[in-house]
Amino acid sequence: MGRWKAKVSPAPGRIANGSSPAGGPTQERSGGRWFWLFAVALVAATIFIYCPAWQGEPIIDDDIYITPPHLRSARGLWRIWSELGSRPQYNPLCHSVFWLQYRLWGDSMFGYHLVNIVLHGIAAVMFAMILRRLEIPGAYLAAAIFALHPVHVESVAWITELKNALSAVFYLGAMLAYLRFDQTRRKTAYAIAGVLFVLGMLSKTVTGTLPAALLVIFWWKRGRLSWKRDVLPLAPLFVLGLAGGLLTAWIERIGIEGAQREYGLTLIERCLVAGRAVWFYLGKLFCPAELSFIYPRWKVSQAVWWQYLFPIGAVLLLVALWSIRNRSRAPLAAMLFFIGTLFPAAGFVYFGWFQFSYVADHLQYLPSLGVISLFAAGLATLARRFEPWGRTAFCSVAAAILISLAILTWLQSGIYANAVGFYRAALARNQECPKIHLNLGAVLAEQGELDEAASHYRQALRIDPNYLEAHNNLGIVLMNQGELDAAIDHYRQVLRIDPNLAEVHYNLGVAFGRQGKLGEAVRSYGRALALRPRDSIVRSSLAFALVKQGKLDEAIEQYRQLLRVWPDHVGAHVKLGELLTGAGSFEEAVGHYERALQLRPDVVAVLNNLAWLLATEPSLAGRDPAQAVRLAEKACELTRRSRPDCLDTLAAAYAAAGRFGEAVATAKEAIGLAEAAGRDDLAGQMRKHLAVYEAGRPWREP
Repeated sequence: MGRWKAKVSPAPGRIANGSSPAGGPTQERSGGRWFWLFAVALVAATIFIYCPAWQGEPIIDDDIYITPPHLRSARGLWRIWSELGSRPQYNPLCHSVFWLQYRLWGDSMFGYHLVNIVLHGIAAVMFAMILRRLEIPGAYLAAAIFALHPVHVESVAWITELKNALSAVFYLGAMLAYLRFDQTRRKTAYAIAGVLFVLGMLSKTVTGTLPAALLVIFWWKRGRLSWKRDVLPLAPLFVLGLAGGLLTAWIERIGIEGAQREYGLTLIERCLVAGRAVWFYLGKLFCPAELSFIYPRWKVSQAVWWQYLFPIGAVLLLVALWSIRNRSRAPLAAMLFFIGTLFPAAGFVYFGWFQFSYVADHLQYLPSLGVISLFAAGLATLARRFEPWGRTAFCSVAAAILISLAILTWLQSGIYANAVGFYRAALARNQECPKIHLNLGAVLAEQGELDEAASHYRQALRIDPNYLEAHNNLGIVLMNQGELDAAIDHYRQVLRIDPNLAEVHYNLGVAFGRQGKLGEAVRSYGRALALRPRDSIVRSSLAFALVKQGKLDEAIEQYRQLLRVWPDHVGAHVKLGELLTGAGSFEEAVGHYERALQLRPDVVAVLNNLAWLLATEPSLAGRDPAQAVRLAEKACELTRRSRPDCLDTLAAAYAAAGRFGEAVATAKEAIGLAEAAGRDDLAGQMRKHLAVYEAGRPWREP
C-alpha cells in the first residue's frame, strides 16, 4: 500500500501513475464493454441485496419527507422551491423528486425504496468510473465495497435519505465532468460540472465540499497546487458551496419554525466530538458490527482527560501520513478527503441530528469514499507486487470481503421491513434514547396498543423529563383512554416549558371539551389559532365549541374566516349551511350546500340537508321541487334506503313535487325504520309529516 503514489504528470490531466489492474486510459478504451457489464451486475446485485427493505414501512421523518397533501399540486411544487419553510430542510431538488414520486406511486413504499437503491447503485458505478479515470488500483473492488457496505444501509433503506443517494450522483457526476475539464480545459466540461454541482447542492449541501475534494485530488496527482490552474477555476464552486453551507447551518440552528436551538458545547468540546467522530466512523467502516440507527449520545466534557486522546490521535495520524508523503501521497490524500468531507457534520457546528447523537451512519456516506478507495487500492497494489499468486490471493480476499459485506447488508436492510421491528432493533442497541421510545410509542399507538405506547412515552420522560413531544403524545394516549385530568397535566407541563406550541394548545382544548369545560376549550383553541391562524382543524374545532356554547353568531364568523383561507373546505361549507339554516338565512345556506356538492357530490349530509330545504322552505326564491327529489333520491341510493332521516326527506320532496302517493309510502317506510331503531321521537315527528301528506299537502317548516 505504501508504494502506491501519483507521479507528477507533464501535461494537464495526464495521470502518469502506471498501469493497474483497475484499468487506466488503455483499459478505459479496450475494457469499456467489460466495465459496463460490471456496472449492470453491480446495480443488479445492489438491488438484490436490499430486497428485504423493498416494502419497508415508513419510519422516523418519512411521513414528513414524503410530499404532504398541501404540496402535491403544481402550486405545491412551486412552494417547495420558493418558500424556505415549506419543507423541513431547503433541499428543493430532493423534495421535487419526492413530489414526482408521489404522483407516480402515491403511498406505495416499494417505489420510494427502489429509487433510493438504484441511485445508490448508480453512485457506486460512478465511483468506479472516477477511480478508473484517476488510474487508482482496485476501482471495481472499491465500487463494490461502497455498494454493499452495511454502513450505508441507513442512507439507502431509509426513505428520508434520498437526499444522500441523489446528491451523491450529482456530486460524482460533477467530479467526473471537472476531471474532464482539468484534462481538456474545455468550457463545456466546466459548465457541466458547475450545473451538476448546483444540482447536488440543491439535493444536499454536503456536496459543497466537492471543490476542496478536487484540490486534494490535484495535490495527490501533482505533488503541488497551482493557483491559476488548480485553485482559481474552483473559486466559484467554493463560493457556492460556502453559501449553501451557511444556509444549511442557519436552518439547522434556527429551525424552519424559528425555534432557537443551542448547541451547548464549548469550542474545545466541539473539537473533542470531532476527533472522536473520526475514529468512530473509521471503526464502523473497517468493523461494521453493532450498527445502530441512533447511537448513544456521548457525554462530552473538556474536564475528562481521555477524551483528548481522540483529536490528538487524529492529528498525529495526519502528521504521520504527511511525513511519508514523499513515498506516497495516497494515504494522506484519502484521509484528507475523508475528514474534509466529514467536516460539515463532524461536530464543529450545530447539526439537527446532534439532538439524538453526535454520529450517524448516514453522515459518512460520501466521506467513506476516500477510505474505501485507499483500502481497495492497497489490496490491489499488494496483489500486483506479489505476482503471480498475488492476483489469486487478491480475488479470494476480495470475494470474502464482498460476500461478508453483502450478508451483513442483507441482514441490516431487513430491519427496515417493519416499523415496530425497526424501532425495537434500535432500542436494543440504545435503550436510553428517548427519541426511539417516542417513535416506537407513536407506532404502537397507531396500532391501538395504547398501554404499551404509554409505557414507552413514560420511559422517554424518565430519560428526559422535559421531552415535550413525549409529554404531548402521552397526553393524547391518556386522553383516548379517558384519563382527561392526567392528559391535561401533561399538556400543561409542556406549555410551562414552551407556551408557543399550537398543537399542544389544541390538544388541551380537546381535553377540556371532552370534560364539558367549553369556556376553557374555547380559550385553548383561541391560543392555538393565534399561533396558527391558517389551521383549518383548530378553527373548525373552535367554531364547534362556540356552537355548543350557544354562541352561533361567533361560530358562523369562524366558519366564514375558515373559508376565506380554505375556500374549498367541504366541512366548513356544510357546517355553515347548517348554522345559517338555523339562523333563517336560507338563501346563503343553499349557496354553501351547493358549493359543497360541487366539491364532493356524494356527501349524504349535504344531499339530505339541501333537499330538505328545497322541499320544505317556501321562502326560497325559484326553488325546484324536482331538484329536491333528485337530491333526496341520490342520498337514499347512497345509504341503500337504510336511514330514516333520508327517507323522511325524500317523502317531503315527493310531496313538494305533488307526488303524494309516493310521499305517503316513503314516509311509512321511514317510520318503520325509525321504530325498528328505537328512535320513537323521530318516528313521532315523521307521523306528523305523514298526516300532512295524506291530506294532500306538502310539509312546510313552521
